[in-house]
Amino acid sequence: MGDIDIAIGVDVDAVAGWLGSYGGEDSRADLSRGLSAGNEGVPRMLTVFENEGIDTSWYVPGHTIETFREEIEAVADAGHELGIHGYSHENPTDLSRDQEAAIIEASIDLVEDVTGSRPVGHRASWWEFSENTAELLDEYDFLYDSSLMESEFEPRQVRKGDSWEKIDYEEDPETWMEPYGYGEELDVVEVPISWYRDDIPPMMFIKHPYYNMGYASPEMIHEELYKAQFDFLYDRRGAGVYTLTIHPDVHGKPHMIPLLEEFIQYVMGHSGVEFLTLEAIANKYRDDPSVYEPEGEFV
Repeated sequence: MGDIDIAIGVDVDAVAGWLGSYGGEDSRADLSRGLSAGNEGVPRMLTVFENEGIDTSWYVPGHTIETFREEIEAVADAGHELGIHGYSHENPTDLSRDQEAAIIEASIDLVEDVTGSRPVGHRASWWEFSENTAELLDEYDFLYDSSLMESEFEPRQVRKGDSWEKIDYEEDPETWMEPYGYGEELDVVEVPISWYRDDIPPMMFIKHPYYNMGYASPEMIHEELYKAQFDFLYDRRGAGVYTLTIHPDVHGKPHMIPLLEEFIQYVMGHSGVEFLTLEAIANKYRDDPSVYEPEGEFV
């Protein structure tokens, strides 16, 4: 069996999530849920990781750092990685290049002010890339990004200049009948994520009906998605990176803490598996890109 590494990424959306993504910017009630995530969810999750003895990566909007400074300092003091995640969880596709660059610069400064070192990891708000994101990652010298889903378990290189033709029904079909165009690889590692290993879509109630209901069974999600994907990686692929994206807004809730502990202990019960930060994984891949290639029958 090859290397199997588990990376828990904690996206601390908190109030910023409601300001930039969840449609709660005018709701004092929704904003109060973000306050609970920062004030209560973050310390609960930090306690779990300390009790289990694992290192994790936290992607923290600038708004979260400035609103919950003591809580985020505690995360850094416990040895966990801090990466950037927008300021108010803005959608990058709605930003100009200058706006996106300004947010990245401010976010880098805020993390550096907490940790004393420049962050090396970027996770896009909304998990969306603008037409400028890839170039900005290269320009600001990030080691890695973790926002895309081109693979399930294997890091790749971030590319700029990918191209595709959208359908325009007012035009002749020949105008859009073109294959996807792969762009230029950059010296930035892409550590993949997955909506099927993210807790917000199925388990956080949001009022907009087009998004999600938030009442899926947590036990079902852990058993039929989180553990099932780990089992596929471990038993049938034999090597790779498993990223799990969780939020204090969800896994910081009382009913989720035991399930998080159970999942960590389940994974730890398998030989040859490590919990690593995404920074460690990106460096490992950069040193040897073959380290996470499949050894089993499935990619």
